[in-house]
Amino acid sequence: MNKFGGQESPPSAMDHKASAGLAQPLSQLSRGSVGRILAVQGGEGDVERGLLEMGFVEGACIEVLHYGLLGRDPVAVRINQNMTVALRRSEAKAVLIGPLLDQSAATLLTTH
Repeated sequence: MNKFGGQESPPSAMDHKASAGLAQPLSQLSRGSVGRILAVQGGEGDVERGLLEMGFVEGACIEVLHYGLLGRDPVAVRINQNMTVALRRSEAKAVLIGPLLDQSAATLLTTH
């Protein structure tokens, strides 16, 4: 079982998870949550392109590190254990997160 309350499944199920409602916007995850990026979508093309250039790509592992005090802006996240990025909440809404496909990724993300 993972932090999203679901069972682990093979990579071929990623699209099915997004359509089955297991995907959540990054902006809705709580501090300490870990997951895998399923998609970067919506909004203006510049926002989506910028997120992709920063490493928010499908399949990347992500951990929510911290939220700001007022309005929960910014949100700090770690991507693939090697990069920390701060996003506005409006940008975080464009990143869909699903459960990790294997627990070893969660262990790697949460241990530094």
